Amino acid sequence: MIRHGWGQDNPAFHQLFTSLFVPGGTPEQHQWFKDLQRVSISVDNAVRLARMFGEIDVGELLRSVAVPTLVMHSRHDARVPFEQGLLMAREIPDARFVALDSPNHIVLSHEPAWRGLTDELCVFLDASATDRASGGDPST
Repeated sequence: MIRHGWGQDNPAFHQLFTSLFVPGGTPEQHQWFKDLQRVSISVDNAVRLARMFGEIDVGELLRSVAVPTLVMHSRHDARVPFEQGLLMAREIPDARFVALDSPNHIVLSHEPAWRGLTDELCVFLDASATDRASGGDPST
C-alpha cells in the first residue's frame, strides 16, 4: 500500500494512513501530515522502514533497560494497540506508564491529552536532569 500511495495525490491512501496516526486531527493537521509524509522520506525508504518496523522485536531487551523510562500511550491508538504500551512498561524495570486519553498515535496540541503529555514529560525530564546533576545513579 505504501509503495502505491506514498507521495501520490491519492485521497483514499491519505485518509487511511492519516486516520491511523491522527484520526482526531483537524483538516489543517491532516494536510500537514500528508505534506510531511511527502517531503520527509522517499517511497522506497518508507517501504523499507515499514518492513523493518514489522520485523523488529525488542521484547527480549526490555528487562535490560537500566535508565529512567517513561512510556506514554494513547488509549485509543489505532496504529499501535494500547496493550503494547502496557506490555513495554511492565517489562522495563521501574518504568513509569502514563495512559493518554486520545485516539491519536501522534498526540495533537489542540486535544486535552496534550497537557497531560507535556506535564508528564516535563516532570520526567526534570527528574532525569536532577539525577544527572546530583551524580545519582540514573538507573534508580
